[in-house]
Amino acid sequence: MESILNTMYSKLPNLVLGFHGCKKDTYEQVLYYHQHLKKSENEYDWLGHGIYFWENNYQRAREWAYNRYSRDGMVIGAVLDLGYCLNLTDYESSGILKMGYELLKEKCSDTQLPQNKMGTSKIDLLLRNLDCAVIQTVQSFFEKQDMPQYDSVRGVFTEGNPVYPGAGVFEKTHIQICIVNPNCIKGYFSPMEPNEEYRIP
Repeated sequence: MESILNTMYSKLPNLVLGFHGCKKDTYEQVLYYHQHLKKSENEYDWLGHGIYFWENNYQRAREWAYNRYSRDGMVIGAVLDLGYCLNLTDYESSGILKMGYELLKEKCSDTQLPQNKMGTSKIDLLLRNLDCAVIQTVQSFFEKQDMPQYDSVRGVFTEGNPVYPGAGVFEKTHIQICIVNPNCIKGYFSPMEPNEEYRIP
């Protein structure tokens, strides 16, 4: 247990930029009237319940927003401090998830475990009911033990088709961040188009 719950390096040291696709009215409420983005609490959310961002990926957020909301699709940028982060790119996270899965199995001993599903996709597991339930179980366990819950969850997701035949890299692979603690959001901004007269540093 001690090795699984080692928090020595769970605080990521840098601020990161996140991009959130949304409708125009949400964009205006957040940027013009200083409202907060609302937490997503779907049972299929990939990284558990929270506010979702693409890490340093404005193009992917814009593509998602336009596909979902057409001309009404917008993108909000945010400066994020991930705080105490369940970083799924970190080796130690696998032990934490295994613990959460075992706790979930005990909880669901008389019922069927949630399942990850394809949804409308034929190649990607887009409905992550099981993954969401495991992460929420971990958070609940920490809360019951009077231990700090994760401020954020970060994961890499392979999505889309291979970029070329036989490739191990996929077209829509991205890093996604789920902000659980809204105080991790240090500010919102409207993404800018680059000034083409200068290089991008």
